[in-house]
Amino acid sequence: MANKSEGDRRKPLKLKTGSFDRNAAMARMGMVAGAQYAGHTLGNLFRSKSGREARNREFYVRQAQYLADELGQLKGSVMKVGQMLSVYGQYFMPPEAVEVLRSLQDDSPPVAWSDLEPVVVERLGRRRLEELEIDPEPLAAASLGQVHRARRKSDGRELCIKVQYPRLADAIDSDIRTLTNIVRLARLVPKGVELHSVMEEVREMIYREVDYDRELRMTREYGDRLAGDERYVVPEVFPEYSTETVLVTSYEAADHVQSQRVKDLPQERRNRLSESALELFFLEFFNWGIVQTDPHFGNYKVRINDDGNDQFVLLDFGATREFPPRFLGAYYDTVAGAFESDQDKLIDGAIGINLLRRDSPQRVFDDFAHVGMLIIEPFRKQPPAELATSDGRYKWGESDLFWRVSKAVQDAAISRWFRIPPREIVFLHRRLGGVFVLLSVFDAELNAHDLLASYLYQKNGRLRPDA
Repeated sequence: MANKSEGDRRKPLKLKTGSFDRNAAMARMGMVAGAQYAGHTLGNLFRSKSGREARNREFYVRQAQYLADELGQLKGSVMKVGQMLSVYGQYFMPPEAVEVLRSLQDDSPPVAWSDLEPVVVERLGRRRLEELEIDPEPLAAASLGQVHRARRKSDGRELCIKVQYPRLADAIDSDIRTLTNIVRLARLVPKGVELHSVMEEVREMIYREVDYDRELRMTREYGDRLAGDERYVVPEVFPEYSTETVLVTSYEAADHVQSQRVKDLPQERRNRLSESALELFFLEFFNWGIVQTDPHFGNYKVRINDDGNDQFVLLDFGATREFPPRFLGAYYDTVAGAFESDQDKLIDGAIGINLLRRDSPQRVFDDFAHVGMLIIEPFRKQPPAELATSDGRYKWGESDLFWRVSKAVQDAAISRWFRIPPREIVFLHRRLGGVFVLLSVFDAELNAHDLLASYLYQKNGRLRPDA
């Protein structure tokens, strides 16, 4: 299927929010996906085994591309489910399909302001709205809503208005039920996978992200926790302009992490930013038990300062998750096992978080341990020689670790003993993977061994094995 041009993708959409429009569009998706599968199956009857395998790979790409294009037009919860399938899918979907669905993470055309303005008027009231000047061109667009820049007339304060797409929350349950059937018809999920349980977890996540009251609280929570730490900037919230579908924060000027200005920063400044990104994740995971699990680069912008003390501007806390202490304790053991190259401790921790079965054969334990030891590679005291600077720092920009880990996970997932990870792990690893990719984009040179050790041991009251 031909890809849409960049101009087509960025052209403002006429949002399909009515139940008839959405149901008709999704019914058509199901029929097309089912017809494509039927034609593919018929064609396979006349192909050799090697020919079938090659055609299967092509088929998965076509099906995923079709769904990605259609979901991007519908937006809302169906597009978000497509994004989440790319996260969960690495554990059970063909890798070719996962790669296509990943395009939904950051390729979302905006919705025309004329569709959104009535929502803002209804929620804020005409009087409140007249206090603001709103730019109809969005700063950013995503699956569940989009952000517009605004100015408060009374004092010139620069603001951001995040507007949820109309009637989105009302369609979540219906969208997920329908899309579950479409994914099955498209044959993108193996028969043995409990798709309903995966979709139920996705459903809970989407309801969390459309709760703007909760996002306001979490934005304020992060602001309070990071107050005084000049490495991070968290926007101020404005409850007087915010509702359950409209969230207003301060506008914070910053550059995208992939901008040329960030790329042109000296090595040591990029290293400091990289260490700040890594330590933020450690603070969340080890100290707070609260993690913002969406690694989208748009949520982590860089403010370049003349004095060289550059800052991260942290945005969008809708995907923030709280992790129970029992889960965290077992996961700390898993991390410690990998960090200490202690396979037994690593395996015990993995069993404690229901990632492995106690009665698994040894080869399954070995495969899992291989994944764990790979993930910990950048935190070794002595990085691999081919990825180490002369003074022992890990060269993130030259490492293909993210892809090696992804392949190892996909290889391990073939085993019938492998379980789809609990949702806590899926979203936690989503964020961790995002940190790894970010440090690669920064071309960081960083030895993070001591930083991880300080959080894994001293900051959590554990004794180092060599203490």
